[in-house]
Amino acid sequence: MSKDWLTHYHPDEHAFVDRAADWVRQAENHSVKRTDFLDPRQGEIVLALANRSSDVVVALNGGYEEAERKRAILAPDYRDPAEEPAGIVVLSITSDDAKLAELEHGDYMGAVLGLGIKREKIGDIHVLEQGCHILVTEEIAEFLRLHLQQVHRVHVQTELLPLEQLQTSPETLEEMSLSVASLRLDGILSDVFRLSRAKALVPIKAGRCRVNWKAEEDPSKPLKDGDVVSLKGFGRFRVLAVEGMTKKGRMRVKVGKYS
Repeated sequence: MSKDWLTHYHPDEHAFVDRAADWVRQAENHSVKRTDFLDPRQGEIVLALANRSSDVVVALNGGYEEAERKRAILAPDYRDPAEEPAGIVVLSITSDDAKLAELEHGDYMGAVLGLGIKREKIGDIHVLEQGCHILVTEEIAEFLRLHLQQVHRVHVQTELLPLEQLQTSPETLEEMSLSVASLRLDGILSDVFRLSRAKALVPIKAGRCRVNWKAEEDPSKPLKDGDVVSLKGFGRFRVLAVEGMTKKGRMRVKVGKYS
């Protein structure tokens, strides 16, 4: 991978680009490479690098069609990556404790990571009325089944299920209507997370903000419909609609904050 090509990517992405380029080289050398779960931005990078090689084909699989996080399968062009096993299992978490209904996405994530599991081994998490279904790599599935016994002080039972039994939960967003001077990242972000403009600038310039899963350090970046913005330690939101101007010349923006 030439240094010129790396300039197309944010410095924080260079290490991942190098790894992805190595996966492409492995496929060019007649190996099939199955990655861990990738976020949408990482998946975009893998597709871009694979498309630069006429000898490599790639497929993304997150366990179900609408998955956000997906594993990439890179293969030489004479093999169909879509026919290669994705190696994804459903970890079902249930409990007889009534407090199970109070658990949220972050509780389940924290319980899994607390066992020493890396984030890349975990796909989408679906919080259900009766528990939770988590997409995980088959390499760690049995470990989690044996060792995940508690989620935020709630004792739980675990079971491994085939993908056909996956239950998904609808995306839930807390809608907010904002009146902002412009579509600048720092202005909208400060309103969503109730920060002063000055306090919002600090994490943005420190590289803790991502727009569509890509690091963004420019506070003046204009947002648009569909953009997903995350701020480490605060959460994330989606721009649902830019609804026009108020009589006072401000912009009405509707956002959805992830719960």
